[in-house]
Amino acid sequence: MESVLFTTILSQFPSSPLWGWHFLVPSDIAEKFVEGKNRRVICTINGEVTLHCALMPNKETWFIMLNKSIQKKLKTPLNSEIQVRIIRDESEYGMPMPDEFREVLDQDQEADKYFHMLTPGKQRTLIYIVSTVKNTESRIRKSLAIADHLTANKGRIEYRLLNEAFKEYNKM
Repeated sequence: MESVLFTTILSQFPSSPLWGWHFLVPSDIAEKFVEGKNRRVICTINGEVTLHCALMPNKETWFIMLNKSIQKKLKTPLNSEIQVRIIRDESEYGMPMPDEFREVLDQDQEADKYFHMLTPGKQRTLIYIVSTVKNTESRIRKSLAIADHLTANKGRIEYRLLNEAFKEYNKM
């Protein structure tokens, strides 16, 4: 698996509160990792913080977004130079699947079927929801709530109802 190391600047989009911190990836580097719609990469910043992410197109260049938790882990100020190593993400979902969620889906064939009918982005959203929880018991409860929600809604995700399900499962 080919990796590329490059230097870039930690930036912020000034005109949009939606788009926060990011860094540019030179087009000649990004194009090595883009295959059709697949733009998933694993990125290591300053040799310290590793994240599964997507190359995002922006006019004539590409960028990678950084969420608040990554910003905190980096402890690097805005407009600083950073070293970035990227490799193609060849994982099944474009991010690590929590063991608890995998186990719940393995035991619930109907939920597993509905989960795999979702778009890759929706799959990653559900994986992210489970993976952000630190406690194993809570990851299991979130996984069970998602499985039940998918089954009850025949694969449709109603986030408001899903959040209510999380609250109910947390009472157990």
